[in-house]
Amino acid sequence: MGVKVAKFGGSSVADAIQMTKVRDIIMSDPERRYIVVSAPGKRFAEDSKLTDLLYLCKTHIEHNVPFHQVFQVIWDRFKIMIMNLGLDLDIDPYFIEIRENLMNGASNDYIASRGEYLSAVLAANFFGFDFVDPKDCIFFDANGKFMPEETNEALTKELAKHERAVLPGFYGAKPDGSIKTFSRGGSDITGALVARAVDAEVYENWTDVSGFLMADPRIVENAKPISRVTYKELRELSYMGASVLHDEAIFPVKGANIPINIRNTNQPEHPGTVIVGEDSSEGTDEIITGISGRKGFTVIAIYKDNMNSEVGYVKRLLSVLENYNISFEHLPSGIDTVSVVISSQRLEGILGDLLEDIQKKMSPDTLEVHSNLALIATVGHGMIKRQGVSATLFTALYQAGVNIRMIDQGSSEMNIIVGVEEADFETAIKAIYKAFVEEKTLTK
Repeated sequence: MGVKVAKFGGSSVADAIQMTKVRDIIMSDPERRYIVVSAPGKRFAEDSKLTDLLYLCKTHIEHNVPFHQVFQVIWDRFKIMIMNLGLDLDIDPYFIEIRENLMNGASNDYIASRGEYLSAVLAANFFGFDFVDPKDCIFFDANGKFMPEETNEALTKELAKHERAVLPGFYGAKPDGSIKTFSRGGSDITGALVARAVDAEVYENWTDVSGFLMADPRIVENAKPISRVTYKELRELSYMGASVLHDEAIFPVKGANIPINIRNTNQPEHPGTVIVGEDSSEGTDEIITGISGRKGFTVIAIYKDNMNSEVGYVKRLLSVLENYNISFEHLPSGIDTVSVVISSQRLEGILGDLLEDIQKKMSPDTLEVHSNLALIATVGHGMIKRQGVSATLFTALYQAGVNIRMIDQGSSEMNIIVGVEEADFETAIKAIYKAFVEEKTLTK
């Protein structure tokens, strides 16, 4: 029998009803031995996340505004959960300590981490599991840089002492003992670190969605779920806008070859999506794994006769971008042309100066700017094994009346990225989905 690590997000531990669902899920499988929890999330649309309320307390203090009313809201929320769950847990000493630390100038990281901390204290009591504080086994150096190997060694040693344990997500500690948090969404990272430390059979990430869908459900009605996806495919889809799992949570388990299973706390019977290291298309008839995209890009297009014979031309373009601290998304090129695709947000307030520098240092014959571009990625290992994938994609867009502004295909041949007008974004995604998923015009 293997060991399963289960991380439950904020919506999964938002109140007593959700916490009871979590307990039922854990108790249904004795292999779920190590649990990571987030801070309580929203209970309803107009509600506040608990971490946001903690930040608000800190802000009030910094501006000499009374914070006690907001802090009492947090305190009462936990008291209500404890009462509704019928627990014999005195939460008051924890809140008294946190309040004193707040008044004594506790750091932002400390305050932000207390939602996860309190959530784990409550969960450990409710489940009958041990409580393990990450400040003793997840390490950052004095500059706040995460220390992966030292953390893995300490976590492995500490968790070996506990048959079953609950850990707060999101934080660890520096050498002086001060709390240091990961970025928002960092509870996913904690779960992955725990999975690696105990050499888990699987890392289950429980949230409020049943895994990934092949397209944005706001655009494609009844989009099919993705049952299996590789780490590489997930990286491509996430980069282009699909977001369920914190990107940095992939790396600890990827290196240990531990699969991730995205599950839905509210639909525990649904198998969700499994993220694996191998080709996800084996044993399926799917040509693509998924479609995702983002709006808000600008293309700067450069034309110069005999560009290919001018050594270092593209290097000069990249050096101009570097001077403005601008990273680019794509760099499609031809014999006498090169285009650079940049997030429009990065160009706000500096586009004119940037174009002037490009003109001065590169002397192009023409320099054009095209804004309002959307990028769409069609991703899947199955694309490599079929002929006519590109033809199917481009025909679908042509028939839908979508003009393609840019084409870029990665060397791995598992994704094709097209640039279209933002106004055509939804139409293009629907057309691609229809061609590859609904009609399946290609065969093996």
